[in-house]
Amino acid sequence: MYAERPARLPGAVVWTNTSTGAEAGRVLPDGCMDLLWNDGRLLVAGPDTRAYVTEGAPSTWAGVRFFPGTAPALLGVPAHELRDRRVDLADLWPAPYVRRLAAHVDAAPDPATGLEDLALRRAAGTDPPDPLLRRVVTALAAGRSVAATADELGLTARQLHRRSLTAFGYGPKTLARVLRLRRALALARSGLSLAQTAARAGYADQAHLTRDVRELTGLRPRDLLAR
Repeated sequence: MYAERPARLPGAVVWTNTSTGAEAGRVLPDGCMDLLWNDGRLLVAGPDTRAYVTEGAPSTWAGVRFFPGTAPALLGVPAHELRDRRVDLADLWPAPYVRRLAAHVDAAPDPATGLEDLALRRAAGTDPPDPLLRRVVTALAAGRSVAATADELGLTARQLHRRSLTAFGYGPKTLARVLRLRRALALARSGLSLAQTAARAGYADQAHLTRDVRELTGLRPRDLLAR
């Protein structure tokens, strides 16, 4: 059972998920990074370029999903170093400190609230994220090209690529592709046909949509939507 709510940290989402282990789960790429709690362990989920498939024994998870580009400053590590990875927080921060944090999360009314409090404390002691990063996400999510986005922000293509690697974990073209996938799924779930979705989301045609969805998620659009 999955549930989420807006976090008290601007742009972030707090979520919980209880897995039965009966079938594999599928976490779709979204340009975000997450701070995770799993049965007493604290972990970080880096930005994904493909769907992350989960399977195994029944398990309980909680997480804080940060707005794209905001987590690296809080964690103190460039996003590209965590691309397509799940790592223990103790691999990034001193282990004794992480053990104390885990104890605080475990002592909270629930792990999700404990994680949210941890994220808020961390954000209070960290410089706010560069507002330019949100403008990058907004422009690419709206379907503007990478070249147009760089031009609007007064950056060269190389500068935008370098900033994107640090903030998002991959270049702006990959981020645009991921955000287009999210846009397409939202349109398809609203009731549009796949042909209409392809046109509205910015794909060349329905076949292009199908290829891209399969490459990013491992499933055909109809199978993904059915899940």
